[in-house]
Amino acid sequence: MNRALIIIDVQKAFDDQSWGRRNNLNAEENIAKLLTHWRECKQLVIHIQHISQQNRDSLFYFEKESSHFKEEVQPLDGEIIVQKNVNSAFIGTMLENILRETGTTDVVIVGLTTNHCVETTTRMAGNLGFNTYLVSDATATFDRLGPDGQLYKAEDIQRMTLANLHEEFATIIDTESLLRL
Repeated sequence: MNRALIIIDVQKAFDDQSWGRRNNLNAEENIAKLLTHWRECKQLVIHIQHISQQNRDSLFYFEKESSHFKEEVQPLDGEIIVQKNVNSAFIGTMLENILRETGTTDVVIVGLTTNHCVETTTRMAGNLGFNTYLVSDATATFDRLGPDGQLYKAEDIQRMTLANLHEEFATIIDTESLLRL
């Protein structure tokens, strides 16, 4: 088994108040715990960074400090950084090639936000044939207003996203259980 830790969009942009209320405030702590373990075991770590090249107003605009990685997940020299500009870390990037060339069979996905880039990347990883694990307590999302004006709580969005992915696209697991594998 050759595993990779894929850390999706853990960027300062998600600290901006414009996103609203967030669930799982411990997500970054759990991601850091997994990252430390991966580094100690000398396993493949891939950092995914969402970048906007054209929209200067975006929090993800490449020249803004908010597009940078959070301190907890700062890449080390030699760790792979994959930049993307859509929800899936596989579209328009070399991610699949990197995983195939390194002989990776299992991917462990963590990051922000659960129901956007994390979910999209998880679905694609499963569809591409990787044994995919999504770490439930190492992801987070925000409250969201539906088209009908109803406010959906981040906790409900998180649970529904995990339920949609479980056993079809990925194995849903928590940090401590994954560390015991």
